[in-house]
Amino acid sequence: MHKDMRTSIAVQGTAIGVLMRAVGDFICLTDIAKRKDPYRSEHIIQNWMRNRNTIEFLGVWERLNNPDFKHLEFEVFRTKAGLNSFVLTPKQWIEATGAAGLVSRSGRYGGTYAHRDIAFEFASWISVEFRLYLIKEFQRLKEAETLKQKEGWDIQRTLAKVNYRIHTDAIKDSLIPPELTKKQIDAVYASEADILNVALFGKTAAQWRQQNPGLAGNIRDYANIEQLVVLSNLESVNSVFIRQGLLQNQRLRQLNQTAISQMRSLAGAGGIKKLDSREPAAEYAVPGGDKKGAELVSRLLTNCKRRP
Repeated sequence: MHKDMRTSIAVQGTAIGVLMRAVGDFICLTDIAKRKDPYRSEHIIQNWMRNRNTIEFLGVWERLNNPDFKHLEFEVFRTKAGLNSFVLTPKQWIEATGAAGLVSRSGRYGGTYAHRDIAFEFASWISVEFRLYLIKEFQRLKEAETLKQKEGWDIQRTLAKVNYRIHTDAIKDSLIPPELTKKQIDAVYASEADILNVALFGKTAAQWRQQNPGLAGNIRDYANIEQLVVLSNLESVNSVFIRQGLLQNQRLRQLNQTAISQMRSLAGAGGIKKLDSREPAAEYAVPGGDKKGAELVSRLLTNCKRRP
């Protein structure tokens, strides 16, 4: 389940709360209203909501973004909007129409939050200048969030590279006989890399290239963060197996079981996300239940057993 996260931005000396939800980012209207009157913020929001233009805007937004929006109830508010006797609170709007663009919270950090589209409209009603500064600071927040996510991805890539060095050193110490040619050395490294590929992805690097001739790079370049974490762990575990002198078929079997266990744990935590612009690596992972991958593991195990 996605947990709402709260942060804040400073706009012209005013702290504005931001609620990051699964359905989008919501900005605190109560904090924005304090820019106009710090003691009557909720009254300011109500005055804005009784405006006919506001009701029209909220109705259009809900029709575009909320399939559960109650149109008949909306029409009742629409006909009354602008009358001197018309009063509307955020809570009344939400409960009557099933609105998704506004959220009313109580307790600490409570108040009225609105989807950023609506919040920017409200800020414009407060002050056009304030609205522009709000947009600028919100964009800065999202840029920092994107940079943080990128850094997290880079850390996982770096971790995988560091453990790959440990992994290849173990192969060099334990598997490579003296006086091998460079071609022979490369072949040994490739076979070990493919053991990890099969254990985690269900296919060798060559098979992936045959299936994806239009994609640049290799199979690991299209792994998600969770798979990179597991791959990093498999490289460390395999280096220990190699130093212990375990046969290839023994290592492959244990590595595959380790991959299944760890990917299941990560999937249970809701961490698996497919990359939109690439072939989803998780689709061909043995831990995900790929029958072809499982057959490949079995064949490779059989081939390993036949080796002297």
